[in-house]
Amino acid sequence: MNFRSLKLVAALALGAGLLAGCEQSPVERPPMDSVQHGFRGTGMVQVYNPRTVASQDALNTAPESPPPASPDGPRAKDVYQNVKVLGDVSAGQFIGLMTAITNWVSPKEGCAYCHNVQNFADDSKYTKTVSRKMIEMTRHINANWQTHVANTGVTCYTCHRGNPVPQQVWFTPLEQDKRADFIGDLAGQNTPGKLVNLSSLPTDPLTPFLLEDKPIRVNGDTALPSGNRQSIKQTEWTYGLMMHMSTSLGVNCTYCHNTRAAASWAESPPQRITAWHGIRMARDVNNDYMVPLTDVFPVHRKGPGGDVAKVSCATCHQGAYKPLYGFPMLTSYPELATIAGAEKK
Repeated sequence: MNFRSLKLVAALALGAGLLAGCEQSPVERPPMDSVQHGFRGTGMVQVYNPRTVASQDALNTAPESPPPASPDGPRAKDVYQNVKVLGDVSAGQFIGLMTAITNWVSPKEGCAYCHNVQNFADDSKYTKTVSRKMIEMTRHINANWQTHVANTGVTCYTCHRGNPVPQQVWFTPLEQDKRADFIGDLAGQNTPGKLVNLSSLPTDPLTPFLLEDKPIRVNGDTALPSGNRQSIKQTEWTYGLMMHMSTSLGVNCTYCHNTRAAASWAESPPQRITAWHGIRMARDVNNDYMVPLTDVFPVHRKGPGGDVAKVSCATCHQGAYKPLYGFPMLTSYPELATIAGAEKK
């Protein structure tokens, strides 16, 4: 065997070894799981990495819930001092919910995270003011946004998962420091961010759509130039939001869209309507419940621009197509389910 032949054999052996190594990779190796999500022939298939799904199980496992407390008996406001939000529930429900919130939000810190344990009626801790607002927000979502949360609803655990601060929150980034005119406006791009799955899309797709009310739809009804006046930049911002939603729910685009006609509402799965309401719910929560707390939060709890933490799809879903895979925790805490006189959206 001549020298050239030896080199060829060595190269083939090396290639075979590399391929074998790829097959042994614990992260990327096949097979993936796929589920047909729509009519046959439409290409609407959900593709799942079974290892990623397995890693999500612990995070999306709901804690054990006790039987619901009795709604009978004296009201909490008549038994305890300075109860401003949950005064309408029974004293038994109040204590049960306070115990649950401690486990959901501050299992290590205990009651002292929000309360002066020497005087539980004292309002000196900012966390107590924030928790009141968050309880109001939870009841508001369950009463007014059943178009998104249905009867499953949400509790404090849906977002917090045992953490004083939910792990999936976001802040509006600072404006670009151009330093010199020749740098130009990067439009938030070319700095890969986690929100857009490390792509070159604009890295803040949440401020325009989940805080502000910028138009999301970019398709025109007629041919150019008159039918679609949206810019490529606007389209990229929209795709950034879609990337965030897909990653937050652990699904493909086909979860909400028909690949044959992605823009058509008539041919889309019902999940698209649910997502439409979810975008507006997040915007409502951020503007009516989070932003008003700006002056309450200390500096170390705010973003680089001085804004408060805000919610996104990931705050509740955390990689699952339904938070906690749809476990109905609200059935054990009906005191979080409704508000007197609320109108459903």
